[in-house]
Amino acid sequence: MKKIITYICFFLLLTTLTGCYGYRQVGLLQERDNLPQYDSAAYEPYRLQVNDEIIYRVVTMDETIAKTLSANSSGAGQYANSYRIYSDGTVDIPFLSPVKLVGLTELEAQDTLRKAFREIIPDADVKLAMYNKTFTVLGDANSGTYNIYKERMTIFQALAMTGDLMNSGDRRHVRIIRPHGNDEPEVLEFDIRTNSIIDSRYYYVYPNDLIYVSRDKGSFYKQPSYSGFLGLITSSVSLLITVLNYIPGVW
Repeated sequence: MKKIITYICFFLLLTTLTGCYGYRQVGLLQERDNLPQYDSAAYEPYRLQVNDEIIYRVVTMDETIAKTLSANSSGAGQYANSYRIYSDGTVDIPFLSPVKLVGLTELEAQDTLRKAFREIIPDADVKLAMYNKTFTVLGDANSGTYNIYKERMTIFQALAMTGDLMNSGDRRHVRIIRPHGNDEPEVLEFDIRTNSIIDSRYYYVYPNDLIYVSRDKGSFYKQPSYSGFLGLITSSVSLLITVLNYIPGVW
């Protein structure tokens, strides 16, 4: 009888220790010595790659030219249709020779396009933006493709758009797969729980990033909430008592 009670107590203790997600497992911005410490890295603006798409608008005081440009666009006063960067790094813009934009930031590409237009329109001003400014999330999060709505979007802001990570997500090995044009994509793996991720090379999300969150191997034995945890204990103890009642001489 004493052995049975000991086994029951041991079982409950084991379930208590492993049955729920603790702050150390799922909490963000933790400051602990046993977590990875990442070095700070200067922010690098995104540079246009092959297959990226741009949109632009040309502003000029010449009404005849303005009407011609508007007729070629999707609507007067609006951005024109998107234009893809081809494998040779150029885009085909109406009225211009192919313009090389690959490897440039948005501001650099805007200046390059402005200079090209001013060769035929002396007072031309150009506003340019990247069209396919998105990132993708897969794994134990709300998977999908989301728009990057601001410059310097952080990993926390990006994941907040998805509704945060699931408790079962492995926060120790979050991966970002970052393409680099025609070159091999870069795979960045990091522990998102550590406070040192701020201003590190893992902190900012770039266009075309794929964020992958794998499932924690120990998540099978855990409950997402304390109510589920208590329910698991109650049902387990009830099952154990029922089984013991069928064993002659136990009680």
